[in-house]
Amino acid sequence: MIGETDKIPITFIRHAADILGDTDSGLSGTKIIEATSAYAVEFNQNIPHTRMSANIGNKRTALYDNLLAFTPAQQYKIIKELCDHPSFSLRTDPKRTHLKLKLVSRYRHLDPEPEETLVNLPLIEETRHWLASYPEALSLYSAALEKYEQGAYLRNLLDDLRLSLESLLRAIFENTKSLENQKSSIGQLIKGGGGSPQLCNMFMTLLGYYCQYQNDHVKHNDSVNEHEIEFVLEITSSFMKHLVRIAQAEN
Repeated sequence: MIGETDKIPITFIRHAADILGDTDSGLSGTKIIEATSAYAVEFNQNIPHTRMSANIGNKRTALYDNLLAFTPAQQYKIIKELCDHPSFSLRTDPKRTHLKLKLVSRYRHLDPEPEETLVNLPLIEETRHWLASYPEALSLYSAALEKYEQGAYLRNLLDDLRLSLESLLRAIFENTKSLENQKSSIGQLIKGGGGSPQLCNMFMTLLGYYCQYQNDHVKHNDSVNEHEIEFVLEITSSFMKHLVRIAQAEN
């Protein structure tokens, strides 16, 4: 018997169908039927809708009903691959990117073909949550995540991360200073939040190297090491998550 932790909740499947079958930015009804029919053949499953008809209602319902015919592991694979359907090659959508991040973050244990290396997706989701009150920083952070998902524009990705952190600090401290010139304010924030001297020193040292890395490899010289992308993404996320938590605790 399949336990609850081995299933993708119906509410999530409905959410996925709504995004992937969105009227303006989703797959067409024809593409949905074609894709789910191909998966039905691949997995030897029967699906309720093999063509679009008036009694279905709409394409989101067709996708939702067809997804329910598959096992949890198959649903995971289908939703993940539909997020990158060839029809979307020229159309980016933050909702689709976030859907894939949520899927992998929450249900990666269902992946029949797990990737060897993945960014810390729970950390990414938590950071997005903490940035909700800072729309400009969140927008830049989401842009970086989208480039990461596409595996392209590495220099732009890292630049977006730096600008996101810089935007966050400007919003927290209500100034227009550059990232490099926020160090004293950051130190005061951490100390004011009860942070230990050791943590404060460690944070400031890491931030100093972070700024130097951005200046040497991104801002003034396009020499990005692809293998360092995940680390920079995760440490930027950790910086922002910690700073927002302190700032909001003091307000």
